[in-house]
Amino acid sequence: MSIDALISALPEGRVVTDPATIENYRWDRANDPDAGTPAAVVRAESTEEVQTTVRFAAEHSIPVIPRGAGSGLSGGSTAVTDGIVLSLERMRDIQVDPLTRTAVVQPGAFNAEVKAAAGEHGLWYPPDPSSFEFCSIGGNIATNAGGLCCVKYGVTTDYVLGLKVVLADGRAVQLGGPTLKDVAGLDLTKLFIGSEGTLGIITEITLRLIPAQRPPTTLVATFKTLDDSTNAILTISSKMRPSMLEFMDKPTINAVEDATKMGLDRDAEAMLVIQSDEPAEFATKEIEQIEALCNENNADEVFYTADPEEGEAFVVARRMAIPAVEQKGSLLLEDVGVPLPRLGDLVRGIAKIAAAHEIVIAVIAHAGDGNTHPLLVFDPADEDQKQRAHTAYGKVMDLAIELGGTITGEHGVGRLKRPWLSDYIGPDALELNQRIKRALDPANIFNPGAVLDPAALTS
Repeated sequence: MSIDALISALPEGRVVTDPATIENYRWDRANDPDAGTPAAVVRAESTEEVQTTVRFAAEHSIPVIPRGAGSGLSGGSTAVTDGIVLSLERMRDIQVDPLTRTAVVQPGAFNAEVKAAAGEHGLWYPPDPSSFEFCSIGGNIATNAGGLCCVKYGVTTDYVLGLKVVLADGRAVQLGGPTLKDVAGLDLTKLFIGSEGTLGIITEITLRLIPAQRPPTTLVATFKTLDDSTNAILTISSKMRPSMLEFMDKPTINAVEDATKMGLDRDAEAMLVIQSDEPAEFATKEIEQIEALCNENNADEVFYTADPEEGEAFVVARRMAIPAVEQKGSLLLEDVGVPLPRLGDLVRGIAKIAAAHEIVIAVIAHAGDGNTHPLLVFDPADEDQKQRAHTAYGKVMDLAIELGGTITGEHGVGRLKRPWLSDYIGPDALELNQRIKRALDPANIFNPGAVLDPAALTS
């Protein structure tokens, strides 16, 4: 395959074929061992350049792998051999309209950059994955990312008003827009959110913003048993709606303490980080109620502060859980969620899976909405341990399905979780997914192998 025509059709420097540079675009953070070597990387800077690339790929039946910041955790942007990685990292423009409280954003802009731009106008973009400092808005939309404050403020889809999308035939379509209410036609905007780059390439996003968050009051509680911690979560969630309700188990606490030396209780089986962003007088009352509920559920220690910097230190500790655990070995990153009443069953079940397979599974969770991130740690040089970890990975997903939950709450199916998709959504829903994929991308050039089995799309 020659890509000379594509090189000629795009501005100088957009198409990269240097092997050393291409190597950097083969994986996302999931480090998929089956990553291929693309023929080229296109670093597009406009919708028109994306269209040119897609038309070339469609004409020559070349796979196109959309890529943002490469921070994905499920292999959603794993490169395909002889395909094109279409990088949107240079599309970073952000335009905020404070009157309508909206922002028009290109997909390569980092989540943190959108927050900063909104903040200049006293506004806020709430979705906040732990990787918010280096993940892109386009990637957030691809997986419908959530984050630490989603228990109160919702996830990415709740803030997307419109999209510009390049389809498989190269057309660019505008879906939705700046109006807050719009029911004309089917809600195609929602169809593309969470589609993981399999239906089209998003090149522009219209986001809803809200007034800036008030300074939060932060509570930290530790527990001697997992059951006490999950019972506290259920009790709190049934009575109030904090702006953050996060969980860390003992292996996570110890990994973070190793990395930060901030004095976390190494003997605690679980720690909760909870925030209220109500007006100060109400926040204090809410946090005092949460303190009482934690104590009713046998909290070992409870501490709270209205000092933003002191509180943020504990939030930072929670955000750095994945890199802290990653220092202990290679990771398989889970993203399973369950209905909130089954959270205790899930956490206990994961502990049993870890013991049965003799591996460490550190668990962090957006506990207020039942979305957990079990981190399976293994030594890649130990083949037996590696195999046990992969077996346990599947067992955790099986457990989530058994408990009426999901195999992914916000990281996406990607390539790593595709084998479990049918068991989760069932054959009829899977067939509907395949039908939609065929309708919008009949040649399967967009991210083939992600989410859906390519063989099933051609059968």
